[in-house]
Amino acid sequence: MPTFPRVSPGRWRERASRGLISALSLLVFAFLDLVDFVLCFFFRFVDGVLEGNPIPCYCWNRREKQGSPDGVGEEEEVSETLYGRRNLFREIGLVSYGGRSGEKEGKGASRSTRRWSDCGCESCISWQGKEEEKLYLMVREPSQARNHWGNSFESVIFLHGFLSSSSLWLETVFPNLSEVAKHNFRVFAVDLLGFGGSPKPTNCMYRLKEHLEMIEKSVVKPFQLSSFHLVAHSMGCIIALALAAKYPESVKSITLIAPPYFSSTEVRASHTALNRLAERKIWPPLLFGSAIMSWYEHLGRTVCFIYCRNHAMWEWILKLLTWRRDLNFMITDLTKHTHHSAWHTMHNVICGAMKLMDKHLEVVNEVGISVKIIQGDRDQVVPLECSYSMKSKLPLADLKIIANADHNTVMVGREKDFTRELEQIWFTSIESKLS
Repeated sequence: MPTFPRVSPGRWRERASRGLISALSLLVFAFLDLVDFVLCFFFRFVDGVLEGNPIPCYCWNRREKQGSPDGVGEEEEVSETLYGRRNLFREIGLVSYGGRSGEKEGKGASRSTRRWSDCGCESCISWQGKEEEKLYLMVREPSQARNHWGNSFESVIFLHGFLSSSSLWLETVFPNLSEVAKHNFRVFAVDLLGFGGSPKPTNCMYRLKEHLEMIEKSVVKPFQLSSFHLVAHSMGCIIALALAAKYPESVKSITLIAPPYFSSTEVRASHTALNRLAERKIWPPLLFGSAIMSWYEHLGRTVCFIYCRNHAMWEWILKLLTWRRDLNFMITDLTKHTHHSAWHTMHNVICGAMKLMDKHLEVVNEVGISVKIIQGDRDQVVPLECSYSMKSKLPLADLKIIANADHNTVMVGREKDFTRELEQIWFTSIESKLS
């Protein structure tokens, strides 16, 4: 008689739970496909009534209609994930009734207006009405003009991740800088385009090149930076590497914390990033939330309408429930964006720019820029394999895995140790240059 391998009860329960989650995920996301389909009609109608020239959605696959080839003008193109996301009703042709018309893509509204579904409080629209649009940034100037090494002071640019702001660095690094660093480094913490206190234009596609242009316009050129270090977290790592590839002779070191990276050589690299970082699963909850906000344009906009537009009320309720006068910066940062800015940045930077990553890594590797990669071994947002894959592309990079740390606690909760690590990187870079 044939014999079959015995499966332990623990292994059997694991397989059964995975199968149950997969089955439930299939049903839940089929339902969400339907809800997003219905919301598409709702927003299309309300936008038409309340907005003079509404911004059309991505329910119609314009890229396939036009036959735009992959790889042509990659820096100029928007991500194919905006048009190629799986949806049951899109695949059977029920949502081809309309969508983006091409010529008016991203140009439906002026830069100074906000959408009816966005928050209109003073803090959220403070960037409007200014003569020139620049990023909001916090600058800590050095305490003296000459530094410990006898040269002009060094500069450091900090770039935050998705749904975050410069508060990340103001709360973790800035208060813990040593006296030597305070005297010898000028540090910049910026709010990236579309987040925090920075501009959130409605006719912007938030592509990688537009994020770079705003950093140049707001930091590099005004402060005449000919030499600087980069520190970036999560999505900010993608922008930091692109900035380093554009200014290879100016960047002295790059510190990448939890960098999302999937090889550009993979077929449909943008879709790989979307499927890995926002997989359509109901468990764990963090992944489920990422999937809703990344796969469903109208569901995501509804969440932003309910939560972000009414953030003052929700913050008041949280303060009341927690008996706190001030909320944690990571909670308040979650609302400092519009759906338009977050949606396009997610797809055009985190997903779309993934096909440019290998090219940027090649430049960094050829020039020999000092690179440090740091990630927590319990990161549930960016797979740990991303850091190892990046290390394989940058053999000289220093990779450090922090035990028992996740996507945020790799910095938060160990602020002093983290700041000392950064300073050691900067000091080593300077000393190696002088030796």
